[in-house]
Amino acid sequence: MKTISFTDFRKKASDVIDEVEQGEAFILMRRGKPVAEVVPYSDETLQTPSWKQSLTRLRMKGSDLSSAILDEREAS
Repeated sequence: MKTISFTDFRKKASDVIDEVEQGEAFILMRRGKPVAEVVPYSDETLQTPSWKQSLTRLRMKGSDLSSAILDEREAS
């Protein structure tokens, strides 16, 4: 992945986009700090972020936690 300053990107945008079309990726820098990635577009279906994906639920025999807490309170 190549890096390019914001100023150079503005000056050479057409050339950069040509390279991106060929598969190259760029990190766009402003004042020495990365601010964006310019990557080739992908037609693949966008994946759901991992934090939004449903998780496998664990099932255990026995009572659930809230029932166990209530039972413990009643026993005290």
